[in-house]
Amino acid sequence: MKGSWSCRLGVAAVAAVIGLFAAAGHAQVVSPPPGEQLPPPAPLAGVEYNYRWEIYGGLGYSHFDAGPNTFQGANLGGYDAQATWELNQRWGIAANGRGYFGTSGVGATTASTIHGPFVAEYLFVGGPEYRLLRNKHAAMMLHAFYGGAYGDFQRGLDGTPPAEVGFFSNQFAPAAVLGGSIDLNRSPRLVFRIAPDATLTDFGGNGYTEQFAISVGIVYRMGHKFKVK
Repeated sequence: MKGSWSCRLGVAAVAAVIGLFAAAGHAQVVSPPPGEQLPPPAPLAGVEYNYRWEIYGGLGYSHFDAGPNTFQGANLGGYDAQATWELNQRWGIAANGRGYFGTSGVGATTASTIHGPFVAEYLFVGGPEYRLLRNKHAAMMLHAFYGGAYGDFQRGLDGTPPAEVGFFSNQFAPAAVLGGSIDLNRSPRLVFRIAPDATLTDFGGNGYTEQFAISVGIVYRMGHKFKVK
């Protein structure tokens, strides 16, 4: 189920961006009649992807399993923040931090007094980002981040051992984020971003578990421009 959700969203994202690029490719430039002035430049005329920094902040969602023996995953909400140093129009190096918060279902051996306890997950990752497609309207980004995660699983258990409710203990763990984003330009500096991801964590030390995450928010481009080659 998790893989199918990620696949469907990925296909929808690719279709949306391809549609934007196709529409832009069919657009025609009409010259004004002699003697008439040209209209002012369009808001997206200056989009060249040549600012040195991109700062992103958005609201996030994650479907998360708080333990190996829970009946159902937790639907968590939170934040997603990122800073990217652009090396050129294609490549960048990003640092990403995100946090997800909510309540979770529990396992079969749960004490009757434990219902929907609070859980949280924090990720601190970084790595390369690649701009696969781009025009003045939109761009498609791909990224592969690696780092660590912290899981807060015991706060709502009132002293009950986490194993009794099918949860992990509070811990740090290796983590990776694989995915990308669709960037819809509103101006040369301001961008609306949709970012679906697969997040992989190794809580419990039994191998990586894949979860689905997505965020929406705003990118702001800043810093000195670099030369476009």
